[in-house]
Amino acid sequence: MTDKMILELETGSVTIELLGDKAPHHVARIKELADEGFYDGLTLHRVIDGFMAQMGCPIGNGTGGSGQKLKAEFNDVSHQRGVVSMARAQDPNSGDSQFFICFDDASFLDGQYTAWGRVSEGMENVDAAAKGEPPATPTKILKFRTAA
Repeated sequence: MTDKMILELETGSVTIELLGDKAPHHVARIKELADEGFYDGLTLHRVIDGFMAQMGCPIGNGTGGSGQKLKAEFNDVSHQRGVVSMARAQDPNSGDSQFFICFDDASFLDGQYTAWGRVSEGMENVDAAAKGEPPATPTKILKFRTAA
C-alpha cells in the first residue's frame, strides 16, 4: 500500500504523504477516485490566499461530488500549512470527493474536518494556484494518482 500521491497541477507537481493511520477510509476513497481518473481535469474552484485551496468538485462550483459520503474520521492532526483535509457540508459525515490544502495555520478547523494527508513537496505549486471563489481562470488538476 503506497503512502504517497502525486497531484499534478498546471502550476507543477505536489507530493502528498498519506495519513492512512489517521483517516484510513478517507485515504482509501481518495486513492480509489484518483486512480479511476475522477480528479483529472477538475479545477481548484475555491482558493483563498492565507487559508486554503479547495478542489475535487466535478461541477466546479463546490456543490458536486462522487455520490458517496464518508463518515468523519476526525483526528489529532492540526490544520497547518500543507495539511490536506476533506471538505464537507454542515453534516460532519458529508465528505465526498472535495478536499483542501491549507496555506497557513487553520487550526480552528481541528477536530471538525478529516485531515488525511500532508504536502511533502511542491507546496509552492499550490501557492501559485489562481486565487478566487471561484478564480477567474481556475488552475486545473492535470492528473492525480497514487505514487508508484
